[in-house]
Amino acid sequence: MMVNWVLRGAVLLWAAFFAIVGARGLFDPASYTETFGILVEGPATNTIRADLSAFFIVAAGTAAIGALVPGWLRALLVPAALYGTALAGRLFGVASGDTVNSGIVQAMIIEALTVLLMVGSWWVLSRPVASEPTTNDVVH
Repeated sequence: MMVNWVLRGAVLLWAAFFAIVGARGLFDPASYTETFGILVEGPATNTIRADLSAFFIVAAGTAAIGALVPGWLRALLVPAALYGTALAGRLFGVASGDTVNSGIVQAMIIEALTVLLMVGSWWVLSRPVASEPTTNDVVH
């Protein structure tokens, strides 16, 4: 039972962090330059503001819903799918010869850990909770 609360707390902390990243990018797309090294210029600003912010806000929102709303645990699979797809894209880029620096490696680690956290939390939280035996359960 305690594991369930720890997992829910970890997912909620993760969701809060990425909600902040998404909201910050929505209001200040240049923040993505600092965080991800993306050049935010001209018409690309609108696309970066919309697409990256949507990615982070949807992932954070569905993670929070999955952690908090009874019966909605499958929502945890949405950020797992988003970050898993991002990781697959990065791996494809590496295999295609894209430049890789420490920031890219760090992002890949975060994406892999996110997939593990979300899928693992969904798996553990969706299992029935074993009840503790009571005196009525004891056979004499």
